[in-house]
Amino acid sequence: MVKQGIMASQREIFSISGPIHLTSIDWNNSYHRTSVASCLVQAVYTLERDRQQNRIGLKSQANHWWEFFNFTLAETLIDDSDGSIYGAVFEYKHFFSYNYHNTLHSKPPPRHVIAFRGTIMKRHSRSRDLKLDLRCVRDCLQDSTRFVHAVQVIQSAVAKTGNAAVWLAGHSLGAAVALLAGKIMTRSGFPLESYLFNPPFSSIPIEKLVKNEKLKHGVRFAGSLVKAGVAIAVKGRHHNKSQEDDSFMKLATWIPYLYVNPSDPICSEYIGYFKHRNKMFDIGAGKIERIATRNSLRSLLSGGGGGSGSSSSDSCSEPLHLLPSAYMTINTSQSPNFKKSHGIHQWWDPMFNGEYVLHQFNQ
Repeated sequence: MVKQGIMASQREIFSISGPIHLTSIDWNNSYHRTSVASCLVQAVYTLERDRQQNRIGLKSQANHWWEFFNFTLAETLIDDSDGSIYGAVFEYKHFFSYNYHNTLHSKPPPRHVIAFRGTIMKRHSRSRDLKLDLRCVRDCLQDSTRFVHAVQVIQSAVAKTGNAAVWLAGHSLGAAVALLAGKIMTRSGFPLESYLFNPPFSSIPIEKLVKNEKLKHGVRFAGSLVKAGVAIAVKGRHHNKSQEDDSFMKLATWIPYLYVNPSDPICSEYIGYFKHRNKMFDIGAGKIERIATRNSLRSLLSGGGGGSGSSSSDSCSEPLHLLPSAYMTINTSQSPNFKKSHGIHQWWDPMFNGEYVLHQFNQ
């Protein structure tokens, strides 16, 4: 039995851990947009912790994370397997009164932000979350009931308000949900502005494990050669290459915001993934990398193709990391431990030091 109204941790209390200095939001400011998106993800974490610890009324903490930014809670997303809150739809109260004529280049606020939390290692949600984490590792998240429900909610929001007014946001496991959903929506012709915090990379974290830069490049170069060779051999027999290439290229114009920390083994390999792709083009190996970057070796060897052209029915062949383009924010501040490097709080820290890199796929 859950005790009534267990006290919240400081990390769940907005007045202690939130960006209270952001009393006015400039939607053209990337730090402001990042802070809003990450705080709404934290709101989902806190919604679930409020539920788990039976914090209701004045003892609940979640509402402060969205009310501070003038959002309302439009819908909570419930996982039917364990009854946990895994996501939420937030609506911006001032969407219709916003002055859209400030400048021609003014960035409008979202009408809806659909946010997804990551894993919570508490007994009420741990089992289900860890099973979904394993699906991420196996590239099988798409056939989970949580993901199917999330996509239905996203499609409903887009049908009502249009894709330009909808944001996706997620952290860790939630970032994986948002990333895969973003791919589906983009391929359907509805790209969504997406904020992906510490998204899992479903491959060996070479960026974190290997310190020598020459050795890193050597390992990745060999990997690209093997992937390209296997892809040519396999797809020559079983796949319509032009159809798969077209599916991959449909994602190229979608540029999600990726937030990674080099000290976080879960997401750090995105740094190496894009860095290596640029390096391959620089040394004249672009033809090899164009094939390799579209494919996952595990999917090729298991008969699922590369992933870039997989259909929803072939759900275990959609690797998370096959991403043509991204606007990447790298946290260059020192992270003393995994909790800090993988945590959501780092992304609204006013003392944040970052590196910003735009990666666009070169056809």
